[in-house]
Amino acid sequence: MGQGIDVVTRYRCVDAQKAAGFAATAACEAVEVSTTAYYQWVAGETHEPGDKERADAALLAEIRDIHAHMDETYGSPRMKFELTRRGWQANEKRVARLMREHGLVGYRPVKRASTTQRDTGEPPMPDLVGRHFDPAWPGHVWCGDLTYVPTGEGWLYVATVIDLASRRLIGWSMSDTPDAQLMIAALDHAVAERGVARMNGVIFHHDRGTQYMSAAFAQACWRLGVTQSASRTGSCLDNAVAESFFATLKVELVNRCRYQTRREARTSIFRWIARYNDRRLHSTLNYLPPTEWEQAHSCRAPVRMST
Repeated sequence: MGQGIDVVTRYRCVDAQKAAGFAATAACEAVEVSTTAYYQWVAGETHEPGDKERADAALLAEIRDIHAHMDETYGSPRMKFELTRRGWQANEKRVARLMREHGLVGYRPVKRASTTQRDTGEPPMPDLVGRHFDPAWPGHVWCGDLTYVPTGEGWLYVATVIDLASRRLIGWSMSDTPDAQLMIAALDHAVAERGVARMNGVIFHHDRGTQYMSAAFAQACWRLGVTQSASRTGSCLDNAVAESFFATLKVELVNRCRYQTRREARTSIFRWIARYNDRRLHSTLNYLPPTEWEQAHSCRAPVRMST
């Protein structure tokens, strides 16, 4: 049934279906209401909506609007915080109930396959992060990773640079070749995004893939004033933030699309990144978008840049 139909009209449709001989459970499912809520409505003294029903209907309309604008990716926790930002007062239990009763479900992460090509030489490089993924200020510790996106033309590879404090994606690059130049381009993008030619020892944490452990990437880090940090071999938890970002990208976008060309995939991912940085609420940031959190904190401490 269409999203614009109010709940009382749906209950009356169930009444009509029951009178025609259909089971209440099937009728409720057809009009997207819960059987329990229907019988609670039937038990009332009147079929006119009360204050609670009207309030639920108004809140549900707002939930549907958020659900649509965020491409059906929000579950009840993030939905509750977005409602609060819009001036609504509703606890998560109520939001979860309305979403459940009306079939509004957010997408959940799934385990992804690793794309890392390990460097069997294992040159020594310290882990300077040690799973401490919450620096106080932006511009001190970054992390990055590589993933792939299927298209009708073959794989599109995506490299990222994320500021660990703000969780903002500050650098990225896409290519049909997963080489060191792809990672270097993402790092160049991140430094340029900070508005300088060279950083002042900012830590960049990554896995031990051959691209990150290459001489070309090490030279790029030296040129850009970046200090490398590498996770232990085979430990995805050592780079959990970068892994989590790609899980979100896959669940909210890539797994729901069938790209015919790499160009189509690039455009789609670029738009999603803009929404991720500027609009998507992040649980680690007290449910603020990364850009908003960064703007609130960047003025309190200097970003590590070199003049």
